[in-house]
Amino acid sequence: MANVPTPHIEAKEGDFAKTVLMPGDPLRAKFIAETYLEQPRCVNRVRGMLGYTGRYKGKEISVMGSGMGMPSIGIYSYELFHFYDVDNIIRIGSAGAILDDVNVMDVVIGMGASMVSDYVGQFDCPGHFAPLADYHLLSTAVESAKELGTPVRVGNILSEDAFYTDRPNSKDCFRKMGVLAVEMESGALYLNAARAGKRALCILTISDHIYKPMQLTSEERQTGFGKMIEIALETALRA
Repeated sequence: MANVPTPHIEAKEGDFAKTVLMPGDPLRAKFIAETYLEQPRCVNRVRGMLGYTGRYKGKEISVMGSGMGMPSIGIYSYELFHFYDVDNIIRIGSAGAILDDVNVMDVVIGMGASMVSDYVGQFDCPGHFAPLADYHLLSTAVESAKELGTPVRVGNILSEDAFYTDRPNSKDCFRKMGVLAVEMESGALYLNAARAGKRALCILTISDHIYKPMQLTSEERQTGFGKMIEIALETALRA
């Protein structure tokens, strides 16, 4: 692979498994590797974006941070898909609930990603391309959640560029349209996967609510997402 290592990933050819779990926080990647994987080895430290490869129930799986926002996950997922021969990326992250019946610590699976971003513009589609999850990964995650006894919500999520915005009611339209939650990465991941002919899925744990005064601490975000992680790992086994 002539393109590796890249300016952002120091891993060598073959260092990544075919399936990569991608939390936003590199420290969460470290926690997952050390807690769930057998014999994890660190394959990337560039810019502190930690990446590991190990085994889960005998199958080789990687986990690596994506950073915050679509530009960041856009770079890492592009390089993994195109330069490291990764076939599946499963984003595991936090999100803010939008609907009233979605609550903190609920697990949400993104079937599609509405976007407040111009990331899609680079592909020069004449209309509005709809970024969707891969059906095989989606259906596998739903079945894995059932087997683990973890309720999940499946539906549309919102990927937005801005965390802080001058639009105080920016989520109201999406709330009316039944969008479950908002985060900042999945739209770019789904678009990159579609363009590369690869597969992607987003599994989220609700960390706060846009319309209610409830939120998790940073430590709870880092270590308290066990159900989501287990669903992702079981999905990766069958990817």
